[in-house]
Amino acid sequence: MIFLLTTALDLKIFSPSEPIGILIIFLGLIFTGMIFYIIYAVSTNKESLEDKKIRTKKEYLQKEKIGKLFPKKK
Repeated sequence: MIFLLTTALDLKIFSPSEPIGILIIFLGLIFTGMIFYIIYAVSTNKESLEDKKIRTKKEYLQKEKIGKLFPKKK
């Protein structure tokens, strides 16, 4: 049964020595590298500049609202 599938499909074109096999291996390496980079970027929790600006703006607005609720008495 397996012999019939290999002769009908000619699986030799996917071997690592053929151009399609080399392309598949190369794409697999790129995909694996991207996955490891994503895992690294998420685990280090780096914020982008835009995220930092949004966070500081929210903190400023929060302090301003707290200041309005509890004004300083002189």
